[in-house]
Amino acid sequence: MKLRTVTQVTLDGVMQGNGGATEEDRRSGFDRGGWALGLGDASTHAHINETYERADAFLFGRHTYDVFAGSWGSWDADQVRGWESVWRPLNTRPKYVASTTLTSPRWEGTTVLSGDLATAVAELKAQPGGELQVHGSGALVRWLLANGLVDELELLVVPVILGQGTRLFPQDGPDIALELLDSHVDSKGVTIQVFRPNGRPQYPAAR
Repeated sequence: MKLRTVTQVTLDGVMQGNGGATEEDRRSGFDRGGWALGLGDASTHAHINETYERADAFLFGRHTYDVFAGSWGSWDADQVRGWESVWRPLNTRPKYVASTTLTSPRWEGTTVLSGDLATAVAELKAQPGGELQVHGSGALVRWLLANGLVDELELLVVPVILGQGTRLFPQDGPDIALELLDSHVDSKGVTIQVFRPNGRPQYPAAR
């Protein structure tokens, strides 16, 4: 399977608390949650639905897993009207969560990856299928990128500057060159970009 990460970010790179109410994620005093709501047009909503439908399996970090399990994993069909194409794959396809503390996952179809994560992810990628998708899960995405395990990186860039919150990419981290595979801008200014990691960037020689 191809490992694709899918992340909503602001123009200043924040990924924290994109959906729901401000109560969704208040770590470190964050109070600007829900910044992505209502900011994509019908084509972006359709793209999100198609993305989830295309997944063969999902991989989560612990925090995002808890958020998804408490929402998509507990809602019924009436509560997700219009978003069935997200809800159905999440509840019927295999889910994997990277965690050393989770022992009894409450979401049916979940497998906990608590040992050698690099080996476990490599084994998942070696399985037949289309896409192993990672949604949210910022710390996990950073780790996967640093360990060369990401095949495609999808960013949904929402036209807002948040000024606070956890950013997808750390201030100090590995440098990674990216090859643009696809790009689309919707009528509300949301940009969908798909990249392939392509080694390290090239820098001019010092003079």
